[in-house]
Amino acid sequence: MDTERVKVLLVDDDEDDYVLTRDWLAAAQGTTFDLDWVSSYDEAIETIAQCQHDIYLLDYRLGDRNGLELLQAAVAEGCAAPIILLTGKGDREIDIEAMKAGAADYLEKTQLSAPLLERSIRYALERQHTQQQIRAQAELLDVATDAIIVRSLDDKVLYWNKGAELLYGWQAQEAIGQNPNLLIYNESLVDQLLEIHSALKQTDTWQGELHQVTKNEKPIVVYSRWTLVRDRHAQPKSILVVNTDITEKKLLEAQFLRAQRLESIGTLASGIAHDLNNVLAPILMTAQLLESQMHDDRSQRLLPIVITNAKRGAALVKQVLSFARGLEGTYTNLQIKHLISEIRQIAKQTFPKSIEIQTNIASNLWSVSGDATQLHQVLMNLCVNARDAMPNGGVLTISAENFTADEHYARMNLEAKAGSYIVVTVRDTGQGMSLETQERIFEPFFTTKELGKGTGLGLSTVMGIVKGHNGFIQVWSELGRGTEFQVYLPAVAVVEYHRQTEQDTPYGNGELILVVDDEAGVREATKTSLETFNYKVVTASDGIEAIATYAEHRDRIDLILIDMLMPAMDGITTIRTIQKLNPQTKIIATSGLAAQDKFHGMTDVEVKAFLAKPYTAQELLQTIQQALCSQPSYC
Repeated sequence: MDTERVKVLLVDDDEDDYVLTRDWLAAAQGTTFDLDWVSSYDEAIETIAQCQHDIYLLDYRLGDRNGLELLQAAVAEGCAAPIILLTGKGDREIDIEAMKAGAADYLEKTQLSAPLLERSIRYALERQHTQQQIRAQAELLDVATDAIIVRSLDDKVLYWNKGAELLYGWQAQEAIGQNPNLLIYNESLVDQLLEIHSALKQTDTWQGELHQVTKNEKPIVVYSRWTLVRDRHAQPKSILVVNTDITEKKLLEAQFLRAQRLESIGTLASGIAHDLNNVLAPILMTAQLLESQMHDDRSQRLLPIVITNAKRGAALVKQVLSFARGLEGTYTNLQIKHLISEIRQIAKQTFPKSIEIQTNIASNLWSVSGDATQLHQVLMNLCVNARDAMPNGGVLTISAENFTADEHYARMNLEAKAGSYIVVTVRDTGQGMSLETQERIFEPFFTTKELGKGTGLGLSTVMGIVKGHNGFIQVWSELGRGTEFQVYLPAVAVVEYHRQTEQDTPYGNGELILVVDDEAGVREATKTSLETFNYKVVTASDGIEAIATYAEHRDRIDLILIDMLMPAMDGITTIRTIQKLNPQTKIIATSGLAAQDKFHGMTDVEVKAFLAKPYTAQELLQTIQQALCSQPSYC
């Protein structure tokens, strides 16, 4: 304040007091006081309302009115500058009333001197400045999005900012004076709170994650920082707590870790699928050929068993791969309501009568792009699981509605994207699942059913199909209260779906096929199947031999059937080399991996089709015919 100018208004009806006050302020060292003077109550009210002064000196006696009334009126009008009340003699009651009304100080004129007046003005201005700083800091604390709480040492709330109000739902007036342990903590956290207080005694600080609850009993997770505040004598005074809401972050972390785990399982499944399918393919094709050639009773009885079980093995591998990579299917625009109607009819006819089937479908339901058979499998799997969860009966509800996911929703769900969805909900009133079980239900071969009553592939297949349709699944379950699966599928325009019908087995016209596969069993079974249906076949066991064979017979070879995963030279490299020799060569790629992987790394090569192992003779012959018919001279 060394060069500060202070504007002072004196309200006093005695001109002599004005002159004396002017002389005292003029004698002040280091501060220039600009003194204005009014002598009446009404004039004072008018002048104070203009807010042009830094401080006001009010005489207690002002004719018919008094300075205390003027003080109260000025404060009521919003005067923020400090006000000092002056009186001719000391009166404790007036002193108390003045301080209650908001006076910065109360001075007796008979005791007044230049140093005392100057000191009183300085202190009043400094207190005002300090209070303004405190208010500004408090406003900043209220602007902060973090919850800021000050706790007393005996566990009472001393301060509760706006951030705390927003996070917990408790207003400041509700929280202050209360025990925060009863407001935002569960009884299960008592031991952790004891650990926190122990840490504060040792290091004055603690930080970590805390599970808390809001006023509405909603569970939240916060990252909490605790600091022990000490007074100027280094004695503990209070505890400052700053909490950041990380509930959404923890939810996304859990989703990410779950997705990572499922992806690892999927990678493992993909790794073994190719070998398993290479084992099953020759068994299936050889058994089918023998069935058509061996007509004795024993063969006709045993071969169907071999074929059926080979297909079952292939189906198991396909289910695992559907979880890991999704399934290839025929995608059309379809109405989910038709599938739900089919499922409802099947459930009513086959489920126990103790289970009530209910459906609830929105009248304006959008359509989806998908494979009808696969989505039928999704709903059937979910309904069968719901049936098994209600051995004593209950209610199975299937509903479908439109849903629009915004950007916020997409941020909360790793697998979701902003856009329009159809939500199909399958809910039961059965036994429910524990959190531990919910974490693993989509893993292949995980099941809670008794031995022989489930493979553990149903939900993994559901997950794979839904992901293959660019959708996602949410699960809610509680022990004793039932389970709810919500399947989200991207919505498109409404178009009715149709199913493909199986075609007749086509014969060849003596075309020469080059079969390339490192598995001898696959080569021989494929060769025999093709020759049975009027094709000529040459074979190669790897890419190098395939190139040499093609170079030798290139003018006669009509089509190449080649495995994508081979040692020495893989399928992609072999295809690139052959297409350099003849870009018009027709090629069908085969693999034991999933459909989504069929063209991985093949952006610069062209194949007519992809055939997933193990394939039936019917599938093999139809695919070859379609590839050959892409050139009119063959059909």
